[in-house]
Amino acid sequence: MIFELTTLGEYARVQGGYAYKSKDFSESGACPVLKIKNVRFGTVDYSEASLISEEIANETGEWKTKEGDILISMTGSGPNAPQSLVGRVARIWGNEPEAWINQRVGRVVLKEEKLIHPDFLFYLLASPSSQDYLVSNSSGSANQANISGKTIESLPCPKVGYEKSAAIAKILRELDQKILTNRQTNQTLEHIAQAIFKSWFVDFEPTRAKIAAKQIAQARQDSERSAALKAALFADDRWPEAVAAAIAEGDPERAAMAAISGKSLGEIDQLDVQGRTNVAGAGSAGATQTQLLTTAALFPDALVDSELGEIPEGWDVAPLSSWGEIICGKTPSKKKDTYYGGGIPFIKIPDMHGNMYVVETIDSLTEGGAATQKKKLLPKGSVCVSCIATVGQVIITSEESFTNQQINSIVPSEKSYSPYLYFSALNLYDLLHDLASGGSATLNLNTGNFSKIAIIKPHNQVVKNFADIIDPLMKQILENYRQQEVLSSIRDSLLPKLLSGEIEIGEGA
Repeated sequence: MIFELTTLGEYARVQGGYAYKSKDFSESGACPVLKIKNVRFGTVDYSEASLISEEIANETGEWKTKEGDILISMTGSGPNAPQSLVGRVARIWGNEPEAWINQRVGRVVLKEEKLIHPDFLFYLLASPSSQDYLVSNSSGSANQANISGKTIESLPCPKVGYEKSAAIAKILRELDQKILTNRQTNQTLEHIAQAIFKSWFVDFEPTRAKIAAKQIAQARQDSERSAALKAALFADDRWPEAVAAAIAEGDPERAAMAAISGKSLGEIDQLDVQGRTNVAGAGSAGATQTQLLTTAALFPDALVDSELGEIPEGWDVAPLSSWGEIICGKTPSKKKDTYYGGGIPFIKIPDMHGNMYVVETIDSLTEGGAATQKKKLLPKGSVCVSCIATVGQVIITSEESFTNQQINSIVPSEKSYSPYLYFSALNLYDLLHDLASGGSATLNLNTGNFSKIAIIKPHNQVVKNFADIIDPLMKQILENYRQQEVLSSIRDSLLPKLLSGEIEIGEGA
């Protein structure tokens, strides 16, 4: 049964956000304000949210979000810029922080409870046909299109009862919740990997733990100095208690083991030499005591000066070009329709946002398109960095791919280099912006300058050990991405059929 149509305005109205003033925002604020940029497709991005004080938040409580709220961007771009499209719709999911909505962010508010399920309206607004309607009825320019509350309320909407709308929304919401769970799992896994990278290659904690333990050992003959050092260690927020206690024992190798694993010496001593257990703090599931000792031995017990500041003794500083081949992408002629629409990934900057891997691209190339730039082919495991306009986005290729000219890529000379280069590139964000041409409205970092960027080059075995620990996490992240694509495809294929009534379902399904 195909549903009859009415308009969204029969069921709901659009509440505009509050017009916070620039003086209302402060770095010390505790309450996030959601602006247009924070409203993504389906979800809210809380990173880089502006902050207001609790006092201002209390005064504007009418604009505080809650779970289930439907937010819509009322200003954005036209179809030429899909990532910032006007009319983007996001839902507030469970366990998200309280936030307040800024002007030009609309909220869909039911006129009456139990007439229609709010999630049905969320999926209606998120459907491609509704997005097309909102864009085509926007005003302004292609770069700044605007929609009003009345335009949103005029959106064609199926005339459907509450129970039926709830049953339809439940099917789609369950798929989205699985996608969201995968996304949250990936964020957790990447945070673990980031923490290990930072500990080893930014803060040099295993080396610093060795240095501190060596100082304790050297001071042991002077009881007062030894006591002062131990007190300083426990007072230093740098070290967790278990690591500080290991340092206080004065054994550099075991102190490094504690810094790597996050375990106390007692817990380390309980690890089997041959059997396998989980070194959770290091993210190294399956590590043995012997493996942990071997990894600790790779870190020196001294720091030396370098052009990048202090680094572990024996490590080097080397340009990105020393890690592999640097390739700048290229766009095949758009006059040739036969070059586009095949199955070969063609990566552009919009494909890179918020992902560790690219598993699906907006555009793809045919064999003919790929043949025009054979020297630009990137194998699986290449690290891509955006270097024009939106500088500093980083991803890893999950299969053979091409990129456009806005992206420079490193094809690692060894497989184990990929995770190290990926996390190094993430930490180069500020440097990349500094190196990009100054004074230009469009940032541009050419391939030559990109190739010369210097990063720390540890001993090769340290990089390999890091890869051994990180690889299982990265494989799980990639698998979760692929599952998300499958679930998204199922949801997107069901969406128009469920909303139109083409697929008949029972109420309360």
